[in-house]
Amino acid sequence: MKPSILKGTRDFLPSQVIKRQYIFSAIKKVFQNYGYVPIETPVMEKLSTLTGKYGDEGDQLLFKVLNNGDYLSKADEQALEERDSKKLASSISKRGLRYDLTVPFARFVAMHQNDISFPFKRYQIQQVWRGDKPQKGRYQEFYQCDADVVGSDSLMYEAELVKIFDDVYRDLKINVTIKVNNRKVLFGIAEACGIKDKFVEMTVAIDKVDKIGKEGVIREMISKDIDEDTALKVLTFFDVDNLTKLEELFANSPTGLKGVEELREFHKYLDLSETHNEIKFDISLARGLSYYTGFIVEVQAKDVQIGSIGGGGRYDDLTSSFGLNGVSGVGISFGAARIYDVMEELSLFPEAIDQTLKVLLIALDNETHKYAFKLCSQLRAKSISTDLYPVPAKLKKQMKYANQINVPFTIIIGSDEMESETFSLKNMLTGDQVKCQFDELVNLLSE
Repeated sequence: MKPSILKGTRDFLPSQVIKRQYIFSAIKKVFQNYGYVPIETPVMEKLSTLTGKYGDEGDQLLFKVLNNGDYLSKADEQALEERDSKKLASSISKRGLRYDLTVPFARFVAMHQNDISFPFKRYQIQQVWRGDKPQKGRYQEFYQCDADVVGSDSLMYEAELVKIFDDVYRDLKINVTIKVNNRKVLFGIAEACGIKDKFVEMTVAIDKVDKIGKEGVIREMISKDIDEDTALKVLTFFDVDNLTKLEELFANSPTGLKGVEELREFHKYLDLSETHNEIKFDISLARGLSYYTGFIVEVQAKDVQIGSIGGGGRYDDLTSSFGLNGVSGVGISFGAARIYDVMEELSLFPEAIDQTLKVLLIALDNETHKYAFKLCSQLRAKSISTDLYPVPAKLKKQMKYANQINVPFTIIIGSDEMESETFSLKNMLTGDQVKCQFDELVNLLSE
């Protein structure tokens, strides 16, 4: 059988895993600096937990897991006969892979409300799965790095989370634009255009503007029974780039005015601290997930065309789905896979980041091989990453291996080195060699 993997998934070589861990470490460091604590949730959740939280399009992208055993024995026979896949799925599958980390977090909060203190600030770095069509920057299996606060409706946290975005991308040396908006502003547009009942359809269409353009957004809205004149009126709001003008247009929209007020309050907090990246109000920002109720944010890299590399927003009603009412939350998520691709394209990873092994010992015969094994243990005890070629093979073969694994230093152990306990440390990049005894060897390799 020819080895292969599923579309939308990837294998990661050691150097790639090390680079990904570099990204995780940078994000985790900032999370912890802001007082967030880690949690983990299961890979699988009940489908009843996941469905109905992401909108119709999101629900279609859920990976469902078949029931154990003879799953067809309890299948809906009518759905099977009518080839109704949606109805059939609910009778043969009760579990699904998590689509994001936010909905499982809301379930977590409801279940553990007596074990945590509010406001509760958590971060989570785990995999999620989505049945998207695979393409550059879009995978079916990928990591998300989330930070959320639940139990407070203070807009201080919106400003804090934008600062976290700003700090992380500064540390990773990625130039970004952080776009902000408010779902209440979007509802104000629907209200001003007389299509409150089509709010979800309008926002789903607007969310696609970067992919399908304004003409595509108009066609999308028309297909959802929004007439062309109204669709064109919706797009006139895209030209508004300041909150003062927006207030004038929302004179008859209380919800829209509330959204403007929340954006002003957010800026009162954010403007008290220094930011390093562009923070931009973007009225076309919609964030398609249906659970957002207020502030929304999205991050785009300036120097690479790859789509969003981070996003998030305020959700007021998510925990109520699990029986816990009146607990507002706000959170952000880093798209680690896309961040990785951006950093690769822009060569932003540190040089020699994958050189985790510091030195390779090379022995010339059976006796020196055992001596080298002892030396290997002594160096490891000094916290120096050390390895030994497994057999005393020909020198040329062992040196070829050293070059293949890109190890920065080698030590050749022969009978003279074993007897004198003086070692030749070779720099594999420059070719320079230096003779030293054990203590000096430790000092050199520890630099």
